[in-house]
Amino acid sequence: MTNKGILIVFSGPSGVGKGTVMKKFIDDKSLKLTFSISMTTRNIREGEQEGVNYFYVTKEEFENAIKEGKLLEYASFVGNYYGTPVDYVNKLLNEGRNVILEIETQGALQVMEKVPEALTIFLVPPSMKELERRIRGRKTESDEVIKARLNKAKEEMNLAGKYKYVVCNDDPDKAAKTISNIIKRSMG
Repeated sequence: MTNKGILIVFSGPSGVGKGTVMKKFIDDKSLKLTFSISMTTRNIREGEQEGVNYFYVTKEEFENAIKEGKLLEYASFVGNYYGTPVDYVNKLLNEGRNVILEIETQGALQVMEKVPEALTIFLVPPSMKELERRIRGRKTESDEVIKARLNKAKEEMNLAGKYKYVVCNDDPDKAAKTISNIIKRSMG
């Protein structure tokens, strides 16, 4: 009999370094981590695979999943739906895997409501000034988009207190180690 895995919700504002930090702990076998695969109504892109990148469904199928309560969380973005299928996550958890959802605060709040025992971790920058420096440093977006991202980041930062753990990313190695330790403690 395997022990049930834990559901981990990982959020933080755009530019905080979620991907960088996660790369440093995701392959640690002792954490038994697995990414959840989302369901989407957007078209499959070249190089993507059904059941690997996403579960691709029609708008009608997605809306039925919403009505039937088959999603842990969902959101609409640029005319498409994205969401986390409950049955898929439960299957992984029942196999003893720890399932990590890297999702925005909107989805995270939905998960917290449905799964109050979920392990929730919010990654914050050392300061808003540093966050702005990181976003500008990418040199990929217009000033208008950067301002919009920073405004959204401020809104998201106000929700950090709803998470069980808030970790500062002043050093990605240190942040990853802190998160690994939080997950290990939660595993018992």
